[in-house]
Amino acid sequence: MAVHQFPQADDVYPAGLLRRLGAMIYDGLLIIALAMVISGIGVLLNHGEAVQHPAFSAVIWMSISLFFAFFWRKNGQTLGMQAWRLRVQTDQAQPINFRQTVLRLVGGLAAWACLGLGFFWLLWDPEKRAWPDLLSGTRIMVIPAQKHKKQTN
Repeated sequence: MAVHQFPQADDVYPAGLLRRLGAMIYDGLLIIALAMVISGIGVLLNHGEAVQHPAFSAVIWMSISLFFAFFWRKNGQTLGMQAWRLRVQTDQAQPINFRQTVLRLVGGLAAWACLGLGFFWLLWDPEKRAWPDLLSGTRIMVIPAQKHKKQTN
């Protein structure tokens, strides 16, 4: 079975902290919007009252996890990562699998739970890997900018 490899596998390099933070802020805004839409639907279904059931919180967390899982598995990039030209991949420049996706999510939660220390870890790692990268065996790489070709007619 042929293994899919990302294009431009040779032209990538590990992402630094500022670029990653830029993508996190961008994705954070999208996640806030997603949570607001889900919360609005919950309030509508609850006759205008706030939904305080723990299962509803679980729905919001599951939706956020699915946001990341969908984009990471689809093309290795969330919308924020696309804007900052970042891609999550294996060491062999391949898309991450389901297990790696779950481990990245767990690693990301652990990194945030320690007040972001897990992301600042890449400042000391010689290969610029944060806790989610180390836990899942993946990397966040910067991909080259697309060169736009002028069309002449």
